[in-house]
Amino acid sequence: MTRILLVDCNNFFVSCEELFNPSLKGKAVCVLSNNDGCIVSRSNKAKDMGIPMGMPYFMAKRKFKNVEYISGNISKYSEISKRIMQKLSDYTPSVEIYSIDEAFLDIEGTQKLHKMTPGELADKIRKDIKEQIGIEVSIGVSKTKTLSKIASEIAKNNTRKNISSEYEGVFEINENNIDEILFSMPVEEIWGVGKNLHKFFRKHNIISAKDYINSDDDFIKRNLGKKGVELKEELKGIIKYPVSQNNEPPKSISKSASFREFTTDEDFIKNSLNYHLHRICIKLRKYNLGACSMSVMLRTKDFRVIKEKISFKTPKISEFELYKTMHELFEKIYDKNIIYRSSGVCVYNLSSIDDVQLMLFESETTKKKRKLSDAWDKIERKFGYGILNIGMKK
Repeated sequence: MTRILLVDCNNFFVSCEELFNPSLKGKAVCVLSNNDGCIVSRSNKAKDMGIPMGMPYFMAKRKFKNVEYISGNISKYSEISKRIMQKLSDYTPSVEIYSIDEAFLDIEGTQKLHKMTPGELADKIRKDIKEQIGIEVSIGVSKTKTLSKIASEIAKNNTRKNISSEYEGVFEINENNIDEILFSMPVEEIWGVGKNLHKFFRKHNIISAKDYINSDDDFIKRNLGKKGVELKEELKGIIKYPVSQNNEPPKSISKSASFREFTTDEDFIKNSLNYHLHRICIKLRKYNLGACSMSVMLRTKDFRVIKEKISFKTPKISEFELYKTMHELFEKIYDKNIIYRSSGVCVYNLSSIDDVQLMLFESETTKKKRKLSDAWDKIERKFGYGILNIGMKK
């Protein structure tokens, strides 16, 4: 019988900070997003205080005192994430990295090799990661990705509340407990459904995950589409989303973040856009993709979104090809009399870059720009993300 594990790092960014500064353990700690815009990770004590995820920093620091607020360091967290993901490949070659702190494992073909039950193997994985890397993880075990995701959340909650189970930090959904779990689980908490549909489901008397399973396929497809029906099958233990080792290249890449304080400062906002674009271009080069379109976004204090976009005749992959155009888009939408709360950049219409074609058709200037970006990547891999920054002419 297929068994899928979801390994989920507990309070990952906070756990990384505790790894480098053990004095933080047991304290109320919040890690902040880019430019200290909002809270993106909380320790258990911070959660117990009622500090919500995504709360803007300027509001949190006024409302919640005696909390350690730490500026996030994504390069540091990425390095620890890589170590964890590499460790997971010791147990099975079938590992799908879902996010920086989550991965699915298909252990069906390796159970005989390990000579352990799925629960025992999950317990070993959890202990090994804690002992060898220093990060606490919760692991959900079940037949499908959707059920494993639910199981991992139960494992995490049991750990926080000190609820005893066969293996600490591990929970398995199987034939013995699946009906009870789905009956008690609110439908809006199903992975992939979301809370926005809460009122809609209540209107149609769909209260629990079990109610969702019992709903007519035509009704689900009509209101939630094909994905809604596949989700129902997953909840029934039928695999619709197998663990995949092939990381599909993205169709678009976007980066955005709230500012630490509302601002009208033109240079500050431009620097935030520079930061977003650099992170985007790193990802473009990772997948050997070029962008044929780009948009720049500013969100005002009162949550209005202002955008400007452009398309290119040839795909772009380097910051030095895109900075000038990005700033021109910014100038079209920026108003010094408006107060802004966040900024963002998105590239889309992505296409694969053929190195041979580039060498034949691109200009010498473009070649130099791309070589410069490659050199930037190498320096950051050696000395750390953010070691270099783009300066702006006055």
